[in-house]
Amino acid sequence: MDLFSFAHEANDKGQSKPLAARMRPQTIRDVIGQEHILGEGKLLRRAIEADQVSSLIFYGPPGTGKTTLAKVIARTTRTHFAELNAVTAGVADIRKVVDEAKERLVMGGQRTTLFVDEIHRFNKSQQDALLPYVEEGTITLIGATTENPFFEVNPALLSRSQIFQLQPLTHEHLEQVIQRALTDEENGLAELYVEVEPEARDHLIQYAEGDARRLLNALELAATTTPPGTDGRIVITLDVAVESIQRRAVRYDKSGDNHYDTASAFIKSIRGSDPDAALYWLARMIDAGEDPRFIARRLIISASEDIGNADPQAITVAVSCFQALELVGMPEGRIPLAQATTYLATAPKSNAAYNGINQALETIRTDGHKPVPIHLRDSAYKGASRLGHGKGYLYPHNYPGGYVEQQYLPDGVDYAFYRPKPIGYEQEIGRLQNERNKVTDDSQS
Repeated sequence: MDLFSFAHEANDKGQSKPLAARMRPQTIRDVIGQEHILGEGKLLRRAIEADQVSSLIFYGPPGTGKTTLAKVIARTTRTHFAELNAVTAGVADIRKVVDEAKERLVMGGQRTTLFVDEIHRFNKSQQDALLPYVEEGTITLIGATTENPFFEVNPALLSRSQIFQLQPLTHEHLEQVIQRALTDEENGLAELYVEVEPEARDHLIQYAEGDARRLLNALELAATTTPPGTDGRIVITLDVAVESIQRRAVRYDKSGDNHYDTASAFIKSIRGSDPDAALYWLARMIDAGEDPRFIARRLIISASEDIGNADPQAITVAVSCFQALELVGMPEGRIPLAQATTYLATAPKSNAAYNGINQALETIRTDGHKPVPIHLRDSAYKGASRLGHGKGYLYPHNYPGGYVEQQYLPDGVDYAFYRPKPIGYEQEIGRLQNERNKVTDDSQS
């Protein structure tokens, strides 16, 4: 570590730094969360501890520790830490860092870790400028991005890097972050004697949305702007917490009545073809911190249960919404959620497929499993044809219109489960069924 790095490290510990900067973990053991990549025996942890770190790309939402982890790696591997922000840096900045890294390596044998924040902001030529120095080992690149790197980072750079996805911190992780900040005497708030009431703690955690930096900024603001009581303690109440994180308090228990009642109102509004009400309940769930994947799953169910074949495209829209949500995350994920919600709410409605499968299951439970008619059985496996399997089967594509009347249900039954409604595309399905039934009736008369 050089003199400037040492001075920077010392300044990091000063009280002039924001709490989030002062509480930044110094070692792997200090890092909270990300057990899926930093737990004992995990690949990244083994590589860091063995000083065998190759170029990396960290992908995840803000406040999950991308910058922190890069600094921990540089400190653990005793490399010089250089940092660029892709929003403001250009090729000239890259070359300057590389020239200094080469000089550092030749003069003192010290390697350089280059951390590029928001690496997806670099254009193709800027990303390409990094390639030769990554390949020859002049720098160890650590890129950070909130965007999917497979879409935003050049394939050539991706192929030379290991990609690790960082997850939003859980409620339990953020509890640890608060507790550590309140009890740390050197860098935290211990000397202020801060007490955070349970409701205030829950509110700060909920509206931090997995972002440790946001949580610590709000906690510091609350602690430093709240006067101490007569006993010298600073008590952070719910009202103080609400002001500090600049969000109103929302009473919403994700495992209780509010969770289920709001989701129910959301689905019933879609079923009732009211897009305005559906968007209102969607916004309520998003604002309360509901898991967006839960909402997307409910949309997929509604697309089949309430719309079905009245608009066969509805299920495609709902599944695409889920995939889009996985790709972009929140808060941008609210947009595909809103698109899918309004599409489903305004689509024609039919529960014919939903009713059909329920009736079919009930019939099977009542009547039992009946044998497959012999002409429908598989004749391909060994010996099947000699048993007569498939004999008499009529191949529909050999007949006009791709349809021929034959028995498909088990012997002796005439079940009818699917009854298309005269709505949307199901109206066309019903017309085709009626035409086929007419062909059958004519052939039997």
